[in-house]
Amino acid sequence: QVQLVESGGGLVQAGESLRLSCAASGIRFRFNDMGWYRQAPGKQREMVAQITSGGSTNYADSVKGRFTISRDNAKNMAYLQMNSLKPEDTGVYYCAEVFLGQPRSWGQGTQVTVSS
Repeated sequence: QVQLVESGGGLVQAGESLRLSCAASGIRFRFNDMGWYRQAPGKQREMVAQITSGGSTNYADSVKGRFTISRDNAKNMAYLQMNSLKPEDTGVYYCAEVFLGQPRSWGQGTQVTVSS
């Protein structure tokens, strides 16, 4: 079955950086689109970034220019480099397998907390 395991979250101060990693198994990773989503307390889960199997990327307006999504097909890994973090970036970040633009499978999430 599909297994997505996120890592790399933590507590940082505003302006600092974090790199999230997602280890994927149970899918034909190189043929799958992948995405990162987040859920802040009291808010709905939202798309942060997506990357297609061909490497095309899409970002939420709120993170454009600060976050970079990437993938390593040889390692079945997806990454989210987050720079210039802001307190409003706080939330649980989820890795997802994406199909036709929509998340289909989820990881367990990793907490990111940005203090001001």
